[in-house]
Amino acid sequence: MTKTPRSAKSTSKSRGTSTKNAAAGKRGGKAAAGSASAGRAPRSTSKAPKGGVKSRGPATPATTSASTASSAELNQARELALGALEAALEKKALMPVLIDVSAMASYTDFIGIVSGRSDRQVEAIADGVSQFMKLQGRRVIGHEGTGNGRWTLLDFGEIVIHVFYHPVREFYDLESLWIDAPRVKIAIPPDAILTQPDALYGAL
Repeated sequence: MTKTPRSAKSTSKSRGTSTKNAAAGKRGGKAAAGSASAGRAPRSTSKAPKGGVKSRGPATPATTSASTASSAELNQARELALGALEAALEKKALMPVLIDVSAMASYTDFIGIVSGRSDRQVEAIADGVSQFMKLQGRRVIGHEGTGNGRWTLLDFGEIVIHVFYHPVREFYDLESLWIDAPRVKIAIPPDAILTQPDALYGAL
């Protein structure tokens, strides 16, 4: 019986290992590519409650490419967002803010933020916004929150509305996270301006 030289065995073995490693690398590359293609810019990074339902938390600035919506589409989305905040004000929401993030985020164009005076009011405001958008032919495509009336997120695609119990809103301070994004002017009625916040504060 002819013996195979050790050098030939080691060469064959190393080739086999290289082939296995290459195959594994290829599989790993496909998995990574699949994961990247399936991934979506997170609606939040400092999420703490965008929460209770999926502990993800309020949306923060994304580092992905800016939205490519046309000017007409942006104007339409802006008017719709303003209508949603008006619906929130009809439910006695406080301190409405509308932030234009169309040039800074890929997952939405406008972020609306309002406050409620109690857990129950937060839920009523969220319901009012959802009903308004439903009448406009728009259904919520994502609904997150703490599940106890402290914070609710309503995702309508190009519009995202956050409804907070006010002390929770101040704790997460989304306005500061989007400090460089322009604010859309809103006519705020006097009764929606919070001048005595102390009465709202409780245990978070």
